[in-house]
Amino acid sequence: MEFKDYYTTMGVARDASADDIKRSYRKLSRKFHPDVSKEKNAEARFKEIGEAYEVLKDPEKRAAYDQLGANWKAGQDFRPPPGWNAGAEHAGRGFEREFGGDAGDFAGRSDFFETLFRQGFASAGGPGGGQAGGSRASFNATGEDRHAKIQIDLEDSYSGATRTLKLRVPEMSEQGHVVPREHQITFTIPKGIRAGQHIRLAGQGAPGIGEGGAGDLYLDVEFNTHALYRVDKHDVYMDLPIAPWEAALGADVEAPTPTGRVEVTVPSGSAAGRKLRLKGRGLPGSTPGDFYFVLQVVVPAADTDSAKSFYEGMVKHFSSFTPRAKLGGQP
Repeated sequence: MEFKDYYTTMGVARDASADDIKRSYRKLSRKFHPDVSKEKNAEARFKEIGEAYEVLKDPEKRAAYDQLGANWKAGQDFRPPPGWNAGAEHAGRGFEREFGGDAGDFAGRSDFFETLFRQGFASAGGPGGGQAGGSRASFNATGEDRHAKIQIDLEDSYSGATRTLKLRVPEMSEQGHVVPREHQITFTIPKGIRAGQHIRLAGQGAPGIGEGGAGDLYLDVEFNTHALYRVDKHDVYMDLPIAPWEAALGADVEAPTPTGRVEVTVPSGSAAGRKLRLKGRGLPGSTPGDFYFVLQVVVPAADTDSAKSFYEGMVKHFSSFTPRAKLGGQP
């Protein structure tokens, strides 16, 4: 996927004001409109300009895009860094709600745009905004719901926790520039929460109009990358290194889990990739997940004369052993 430099597409600086961006869009859209332009690439350029303007005219999208930094070049191979948009608060409308959700609505937009603003900021399932309240003349309306993606540690899901963090909310300055405003929240992480679920903070969304109450804030949960563990829904996995003789002969080894160290019995004749299950030791819940040790056989290096001699002895001792016997075409 190629990185899109929307500022270059629009011919404006990264600190351009909203008025500068609007003027540039009007000029470029007239120049490349397919109905009037004689440029060979008019239709493609018109789409690129429209996509760039869609991002840069919107304070939330522009702030999210700017979060990626200025070190990427147009056309450069791009993958969003993990957690790039964590802590960015945005409106409680997902991409589908904003643009209608019809597949045709996405046809003119690039994979880059969809990855950032459809997938990267998709709602985790909370309500999509406030509702009008009272008569039209009273101008009462419930405030808009807001969303923010957060990253938590796996251990927080096992035990539950209370955390405090700062969220970034993009706002438009009097000069027409997008500026981030930080506000601090304190919230409770429920025990057993999974990636993709959300934490609802009632009344902490956008303020209401008139007598309308504030909307809600939904914290969409992701897990931080862990040095030892990985999560699949409610199950947790860990690669467990073992020696070749432990795999061949069997052994009792000690290993860590998120809830403490345990003794693991490695059955004799185990192969790399074998899974050893601890039932109910995955993420907590009414139906808890399981914890799996995935065996990884680690071979000692032949970096001394005695080690080399030992391996040479194994070659002679296991001369009839053919590890690739099951591969097709083997003699």
